[in-house]
Amino acid sequence: MAKRLLGKEVTDALNARLIERAQSLKNKGISPTLALIRLGEEASDLSYERGAIKRAELIGIEIRHFVLPREASQEEVLSLIDQINEDYTIHGVLLFRPLPKHLDADIVCNRLDVKKDVDCMTSLSNAGVFEGRKDLGFAPCTPEACMEILEYYGIECQGKNAVIIGRSLVVGKPAAMLLMQKNATVTVCHTKTVNTAEICRNADILISAAGVLNSLSKNFVREGQIVLDVSINWDENKLNAKGGTGAIAGDAVFDEVEPIVAAITPVPGGVGSVTTSVLMKHVIEAAEKSSAK
Repeated sequence: MAKRLLGKEVTDALNARLIERAQSLKNKGISPTLALIRLGEEASDLSYERGAIKRAELIGIEIRHFVLPREASQEEVLSLIDQINEDYTIHGVLLFRPLPKHLDADIVCNRLDVKKDVDCMTSLSNAGVFEGRKDLGFAPCTPEACMEILEYYGIECQGKNAVIIGRSLVVGKPAAMLLMQKNATVTVCHTKTVNTAEICRNADILISAAGVLNSLSKNFVREGQIVLDVSINWDENKLNAKGGTGAIAGDAVFDEVEPIVAAITPVPGGVGSVTTSVLMKHVIEAAEKSSAK
C-alpha cells in the first residue's frame, strides 16, 4: 500500500511558517495584503474566493475585494488594474480566470505589475520561471504546491527521472522548469506523445496533469514511484461524503495505482489543498520584498 502524501500535513507546516512571517511584517508596520479581482458572480470564483479568504484570515493577510460586473469593458478592467498597481499597500493580486470572452486576456493579465503577480498571470512571470529568476514574479501556485509536497516529505529530485503528463502553461511546463531547477531529468508527455505509458513507467517521480478522468491506470506505473495527481475531474460514479454518487477525482484510477506505487497524492486532499497556502506564501514574499526597498 502506497504512502499517501497528504496536503493537510504540508499545509499545516507551511501555514505555521507563514503566520510567523506575517506577524514579523506587521511588527514593522506592514500589513500583507492581497487584492481579489472578480468579474461577476461565477460559482467557481466565489468558491475559490471563500477558501482564499479563510486561508488569508488564518495566516494574517488582509483581503481587499474589487468586483466588477461580468460585462465590464476592457477599459474599466485595465483602469482598475492600474489603480491597484499604484497602491503600495497592496502586495499581491489574484485575478479570477477565465475572463469573459469579450476581454483580451493577454492584454488584461499583462497589465498587472509583475511584482504583484502572485499567480503567474503575466508573461514576465512565466519568463522568470523558465529562467529561474525569482525577481520576476512568482511561479504558478499548483506546480509550486507539487514542489512543496516533495520537499515536505523529503523526496529528493536531484538525479531522478521525472515525467509530467500535460504541457500547459499553468501546470505542465512550469512544473518541468521547477523540477529541472532541482536537478531532475524531465520528460513532458502530451496528446501527441508516442508510448506515454512506457515513458511513465520509467519515471521516479510522475506528475499527472492531463485533466482526464481515469487516464492514469496501472499500465502507467511501477513499484517505487512517487505519483502526484494534480487534476480535478468530476466522477459521476465515485461515492461522495453524503453516501451518494458524484465527487471530484484526479486522473488516476486510484484503486489500481495506489497498491503499486510507493507514494501518491489523493484527490481531494492532495495537491489542491496546498495551492491556496502557496498563494498566501507569494503574498508574504511580495510584501517582504516591498519592505526591503
